[in-house]
Amino acid sequence: MSLLGNILWLILGGCFLGLAYIIMGLLFCITIVGIPFGFQLIKIGMFCFWPFGNDTDFRVGEPGCINLALNIIWIVCGWVEIALCHLVIGAILCITIIGIPFGKQHFKIAKLSLFPFGQSKF
Repeated sequence: MSLLGNILWLILGGCFLGLAYIIMGLLFCITIVGIPFGFQLIKIGMFCFWPFGNDTDFRVGEPGCINLALNIIWIVCGWVEIALCHLVIGAILCITIIGIPFGKQHFKIAKLSLFPFGQSKF
C-alpha cells in the first residue's frame, strides 16, 4: 500500500516538493555557514520523495545542545512558515476522505521541517 501511496504522491506533486527542498539545500551549501542547514533541507527533500512507510523521530539522547541550538536558529530564521504551510495543506487535504493519507504525510513533513536537527528516518 505504501508503494502505491508513494507513486501517487510523486505524480501529484511530491517530486516538485522534494526537488524544491533539494535545490534550496544545495543553494545553502554554497556558503560554509549554511552547510548544516543545507544538509537538513536535502534530508527533508529526500523524505518528501517517499514519505509513505517512512517516519522520523529524534535519535536516542537527542536533541543535544548543538542540535537544540541549531533548531532554535532554524526556527528564528523563518522556517516556521514552511512548517505552517505543510500543516495548512495537510488540514485542507484531510477535509476529504481520499486526501487523509496525503494530509498525514504533510503533517510528518511539517514535524521534520520544524525540528530537522537530531531527527533520524526509520
